[in-house]
Amino acid sequence: MPKWLENAIFYEVYPQSFNDTNGDGIGDINGITEKLDYIKELGCNALWLNPCFVSPFNDAGYDVADYYKVAPRYGTNEDLKALFDKAHEMDMHIILDLVPGHTSVEHPWFKESMKPEKNEYSGRYIWTDSVWKGGEGIQGVGGSLRGISDRDGSCLLNFFSSQPALNYGFANPTEKWMSDVNSPEVRSTVEEIKNIMRFWLGMGCDGFRVDMAGSLVKNDDCARATIKLWQEFRGFLDEEYPEAMIISEWGDPSLSLEGGFHADFLLHFGPSHYNDLFRCEHPYFSHEGEGDISEFTRAYMGYRASTGGKGMICIPSGNHDMARISHKLNEDELKLAFAFLLSMPGAPFIYYGDEIGMRYLDGITSVEGGYERTGSRSPMQWDESKNAGFSDGDKLYIRLDDSSDRPCASKQMQDENSLRSEVKRLIEIRNQNPALSNTADIEFIKYDGYPFIYRRFTDTDSVYVIINPHADKKRVSYIIEGEVIYSQGKAAYAENGGMVVPGGSVTYIKR
Repeated sequence: MPKWLENAIFYEVYPQSFNDTNGDGIGDINGITEKLDYIKELGCNALWLNPCFVSPFNDAGYDVADYYKVAPRYGTNEDLKALFDKAHEMDMHIILDLVPGHTSVEHPWFKESMKPEKNEYSGRYIWTDSVWKGGEGIQGVGGSLRGISDRDGSCLLNFFSSQPALNYGFANPTEKWMSDVNSPEVRSTVEEIKNIMRFWLGMGCDGFRVDMAGSLVKNDDCARATIKLWQEFRGFLDEEYPEAMIISEWGDPSLSLEGGFHADFLLHFGPSHYNDLFRCEHPYFSHEGEGDISEFTRAYMGYRASTGGKGMICIPSGNHDMARISHKLNEDELKLAFAFLLSMPGAPFIYYGDEIGMRYLDGITSVEGGYERTGSRSPMQWDESKNAGFSDGDKLYIRLDDSSDRPCASKQMQDENSLRSEVKRLIEIRNQNPALSNTADIEFIKYDGYPFIYRRFTDTDSVYVIINPHADKKRVSYIIEGEVIYSQGKAAYAENGGMVVPGGSVTYIKR
């Protein structure tokens, strides 16, 4: 594992919504560079940038048309290199979003692949041998494009109709048009992805978050072929760029970490029960006290057991694909949620604006393929000036939260009781205690009902975390002794041979 990753705390930046420096209503690379001080002051020392490459933006940049060039609306390759350089000067790291599973239909590779004459890109995508034959019933296929060129065949899709799937072959080919995973056309695709990684790592990028990482090889029900492919990519990185990291959008650490990823996310899809925490009808971190964290904890323990402690399991505050964490939780509840997020193993990931409680905007018109996700992609709220300090432009590419009481970063930075100030304190506590670090171990002590209790520890350091989101106080029949190093609300205390845990509280006890 790269040494820097052991203490990394990430801040996810959605480039088009973060900071606009040229007044066109769209965020840009220079805007990110301008706000590095803000991110560093919060306590984050690493950034994940959502896609910033040339794209028609039918899916917010996840439909890449040129992997080697920054989209002009964001700036230039030189601007991105300057961002890498500035971040490194500040002892920060930056990972980019890599989309290896598909491209845009506007990509030159795809335009060449559509030609009926055989060429070097004919096998770069997955084409059937007849326009009347699609990808129905094939594992990992999201549909097909038909009748789009003179080439006879249908092109299989990964997701949207504008995202043709790149060809990594089939684990179990059943028809002549299905490539074997070791075929020349598949190997050509694999080597090109390595070249893309080389290009950006050579420019100063520190690694990649990999989009739809489990989607590459088709007809791969047990993911064995996809795992083997990612092990190859990891081997390539270990040999040529040993300080580069890769984290997967896979949602199943038992598969992704075996595949060689340094980390995987627990997300709103998959079997992790992540939604039980913040985004279900009765979130565990709500004061109503009707939530359940037990299934999440069992799944988490299962992942750790299956991976043998290898790699990181990361729990993000949210991301660009789900409702904001504030959608179901008020500010006090959010503080408890962050006390959990910033005391768990793995690298923390904070989605831009979550640290100030930015709201999910219900019912707004879809922008750039966001649909219901659009409500989590509104412009960052910096201050109380025009457009909340996001842009001097007269027209924004996406709607701003127009509420009179919308949260803003500048006010919260001046308020020691604000959500942002609490997040900053929690990061400081994490950094001061090795037992709360990314790689320290964890033991769950109580995860049925309320409170939720676990121990983080190393060989020489131990911190107990006691969280009670319930509005009512709770009692446990044992005493945890030690120094209270952090609390929200009234700290848990010993009484009559047990511990009383006040309602809406969290306590860190160091032993």
